[in-house]
Amino acid sequence: MAPTRVLIMGAAGRDFHDFNTVFRDDPAHEVVAFTQTSTQNVGELDELPERRYPPELAGDRYPDGIPIYPESNLERLVDEADVDTVVFSYSDVSHEHVMHQASRALAAGADFRLIGPDRMMLEAAVPVVAVDAVRTGCGKSQTARKFADLLTARGRDAVVVREPMPYGDLAAQRVQRFETLADLDESDVTIEEREEYESHIERGHVVYAGVDYAAILERAEAEADVIVWDGGNNELPFYVPDVHVVVADPHRPGAELRYHPGETNLRLADYVLINKENTADVAGIQEVEANVRETNPDAEIVHANSTITADGDAIAGKRALVVEDGPTLTHGDASHGAGLIAARKYGAAEIIDPKPAAVGSLERVFAAYDHLDAVLPAMGYNDAQIRDLEATIRNADPEVVVSGTPHDLGRVLDVDVPIVRVRYELEEKNVTLASILDRHAERLGL
Repeated sequence: MAPTRVLIMGAAGRDFHDFNTVFRDDPAHEVVAFTQTSTQNVGELDELPERRYPPELAGDRYPDGIPIYPESNLERLVDEADVDTVVFSYSDVSHEHVMHQASRALAAGADFRLIGPDRMMLEAAVPVVAVDAVRTGCGKSQTARKFADLLTARGRDAVVVREPMPYGDLAAQRVQRFETLADLDESDVTIEEREEYESHIERGHVVYAGVDYAAILERAEAEADVIVWDGGNNELPFYVPDVHVVVADPHRPGAELRYHPGETNLRLADYVLINKENTADVAGIQEVEANVRETNPDAEIVHANSTITADGDAIAGKRALVVEDGPTLTHGDASHGAGLIAARKYGAAEIIDPKPAAVGSLERVFAAYDHLDAVLPAMGYNDAQIRDLEATIRNADPEVVVSGTPHDLGRVLDVDVPIVRVRYELEEKNVTLASILDRHAERLGL
C-alpha cells in the first residue's frame, strides 16, 4: 500500500517537531511539503524565497529534504502534490481560524488532522516542570524564571528548554545551547529569541532551543537535575510534564476558551496561574476563574501579580515612545503590555502615537493590526525589520523609549535616545511556586 501523502501547516516550530516525532521514521506516511503562515513569528514569509527542511534533519527517507511554501499556496499544493492529509501544526490561533484551514483542506480534497499530545510529547529521563499558557503574552517566562530560580536555590541544576523559534539555518540550529549573552550575539538570534532567552541567561540559567527536540532532550538531560519547559505562544509542552502550570491573562478574559491549543493546555493543567491581577479588572479575573473552574475543576488556581519596575526618573515628564513585545501585540491581540503601564505609572508627559512615524514593515504591521494605537511592536525577525524599527523610533522623535520587551533592546538598536528597560516579576498571592515544588518534591527529586 502506498504511503499516505501528508502536508504539514506550520510556523517554523511545532510543525517540525510533529514531523520529527510522528512522521520522520514512519513508512506509512510521506510528508511532501510544509507550509508556513505569514501571520505568525516568521516575518513576511510571502515575500521570502522558498526554504527547505534540510535532509540532515529530515532523515534518510528524505534525501532532498522537504520544501517549505507560504500557506497561501495550500490548495495548489494539495492538488499538485496529490496530498491525502493536511496536518495543522501551529499555535495561538482562534478555534475559528483552525476550522477555516480545515475547510480549505477539505474543499481541496484532503483530510484534516491535529496531532495529539500523547503522540508528540517525549518522555524525559529527568523530571520536567512545564510552564505554558492559554495565549501568548500571559507571563510564561517570568513564571518559568521563578521556577528555575527556586530549583537553583534548592541546589538543583535547572536547565530551561524553550520552544523553537528557528528562523535561520535549520541544520545549524538543530540543537542550540545558550549560557551567556555572548552566545546570543554569536548566534545572530532575532529580537523575538532575545525576548525569550535573555532574562533566563541573566539569572544564570542555561537555555536550550532549536529544531530537533529529541536531540535537545538528550543534551539537556546530561546537565539537568530538572528541566523547566518554557513554552512558546500557547503551545503544548514537547516533553511529558511531571508538573504542568498554565498561565492565563485576565486582561483578555474568555481567550482561555477560544484559542488553539491554549484550551487544550487549560484542560491538561495541574495548576492554572491567573497572572497580572494587579493591573486587571475584577470582572476579568472573575471571568477567567469561572472558566477555569468549569473547564478543568481538578486544576488548582494560583492568583498572581506581575510587579512592574523601571527607572521612573528617566520617564517622568518625558515624551515617551513605548515599545512592547511583538508577538503579544500582533497574533496575541493585546493592545499593550508592561511598557505602557510603566510609562503611565512613572508619569510620562506624553505617550507618542507611533503609527504616523512607522516605516516599511512596521507600517504594514499597523495596517494589519488596527487594534494598536499607543505602542510600537518590537518586530525584528531580520536586519531589515530592525532597521525599520530604528527608523520608526527616530521619526517619532521621543525623549525616551520605554521598552516593555523582556530583553535589553539597547543591545540591538542604534538610536540616539535613552532606552528605559521595564522589568516584571511574578508575585504569587495565594499558592506559591515554592509550595508547588514542595508538594511534588518526591516526583521532582527534591
